[in-house]
Parts: sequence; structure tokens; C-alpha cells
Amino acid sequence: MATFVFVHGAWLGSWIWKKILGQLREKGHDAYAITLTGMGDRVHLARKEYGMDTATRDVVNLLEYEDLKDVVLVGHSFAGKVITTVFDKVPERIRLLLFLDAFVPQKSREPQGGIDQMGKEDREIFERAVKAEGSGWKIGIPDEFLEELTWDLKGTDREWFLSKITPWPTKLNFDPITVSEKVDKAKKAFILCNKNWEDIGQDWKDFIASLDGKYKLLVAAHYPMVTKPAETIEALIELSQ
Repeated sequence: MATFVFVHGAWLGSWIWKKILGQLREKGHDAYAITLTGMGDRVHLARKEYGMDTATRDVVNLLEYEDLKDVVLVGHSFAGKVITTVFDKVPERIRLLLFLDAFVPQKSREPQGGIDQMGKEDREIFERAVKAEGSGWKIGIPDEFLEELTWDLKGTDREWFLSKITPWPTKLNFDPITVSEKVDKAKKAFILCNKNWEDIGQDWKDFIASLDGKYKLLVAAHYPMVTKPAETIEALIELSQ
């Protein structure tokens, strides 16, 4: 049986894992879900200076205070950065990094995953959304991204999702990470989401070929833990073995 620790993506909180936590526990696994500082039920703690350092400490503290070891650390979306930096801090507590439709670090000592690595079009969308939100350091889901991220999120699930999301502190997006050789040696696995795996471009094929570990492909948008919970649980258990 595995011990799973889940780290959510942008605009979310621990609530996003609601459909799968109980089922994993019923199957005999331990399952924990954290809410990063400034998001979800901890949105009242948001500060413009809180970024990747704070998010990393959030997860490290959970592992240490819950005395967790041999952990399958699951990062969704931007939290691929978070689980990577957590492994760099406490590799002895983690047996597998599992990237769920997430940022995947390169084997590089250079800063990565920051604003400078975003495509020009995406960066401009984010910067406009920050200005529209008004604070100068938080961002809602840009309309340009919403349909792409949620095309399979329907009915009451969609209403629930939209009622729970909170602005994302932009420092989490714009902060790059720089990691050591320890991360290169981490055992990794991947869950990838796409609308149609039968007709993917060469970029997708090259990316899949580059993955340093086992992977599962799900036909889903960006939130399979909501729209495809059974398939997500099956993939998590299979990849954790």
C-alpha cells in the first residue's frame, strides 16, 4: 500500500482531490492533500511576497510533522515545480515523484519554470489577467485558458469547481526553480491528459519519448481527479507500484 501526498495546481486547494481521497483510503492507501499558503481554504493568508519558497516549505512541513516517509508525492499542473523543489530538500522521505498533467523539470542546473520560459502569447495573457484582477500580484483563470482547461467539466461538477477557485498568487507562476543533481536521480512517473491521443503532433510525441519514467495517458482535460476519478485512481495505483 502507498502513502500519497497530493499538491494541487493553480487556483485550487486540497478540495480538488475530494473525489479520490476517500476511495484511495478505502483501498488501503494513506492519502493526504495539502492546501498551499494563499490558496483555497488558506486564501486569507495570501501575500504578494509568498512564492515557491513558501509553497515548498508548506509541503516539507507536512511531510515532517506527519512523520511521512516512502511517499508518492503527486504534483498537479504548476505543482510539478513544487514537488521537484520538495524532493531537492527531503529526498529521503520520497520514493516517487508523480507529475499529474504537470510541469516536468529538465535535467538542468539553470533556473527553469519561470516567466522567462513562458511563451510570449501565454505570458501576455497572464500579464493582462493580472492587471484585470487589480491587485498586481494575483490572477484569476484567464478566459483564454478556461475552455482549454475545463472542456470536460460539466454540470454540477463545473458549478462546484467555479465556486471554489481562488486567485493564484503570481509569484508562484513567475518564480523559477533551480534544482540539484539529486532531482535527476529521483524516480518519476507521469499522468498526461489530452482530448485525443490518436492524433497528436510531433511535439507531444517528442515530449512523451523524453519522459524519465512510467506514464499513463488519460482522455481528459486538466482536472481528471474531478472528471475521471476512477481512471485517475487506477493510474495512480498502477504507477505507484
